[in-house]
Amino acid sequence: MKIPILRLGRILLSSIQIDLTDTDALQFQNDLVCKIAETEALGVAIDITSLDVVDSFMARVINDTASMARLLGAEVVICGIQPYVAMTLVEMGRDLIGADCAFNLDQGLKILNARISTRGDTALNWGDDDATNRTV
Repeated sequence: MKIPILRLGRILLSSIQIDLTDTDALQFQNDLVCKIAETEALGVAIDITSLDVVDSFMARVINDTASMARLLGAEVVICGIQPYVAMTLVEMGRDLIGADCAFNLDQGLKILNARISTRGDTALNWGDDDATNRTV
């Protein structure tokens, strides 16, 4: 199962729409980290609104992916954590370290733009031909 990764300016967007097997989660992690390096992305938004369950392995993969992205210079926001997922993560003693959290993708993009702007970079160049939506 390949999870789509879209590019919007210097931000990568990905929405996980189904529960992933451990193999799929690791493949997603690899694909995302490679795309960050390939596109020199400044930010990453991972939308998990559709996930009703996040087990300890998936939580670790998300944490590790966020840490890898930060090491490559990209800010990370996890969007759309469901209440039951949040409760489960807390009960498991898991925290999403290295990533900000947002209610939805719109808020996540605002957070990313603000964090990237404080670094002196510009994430979304709407007039630039290179800033169009596309799968990378």
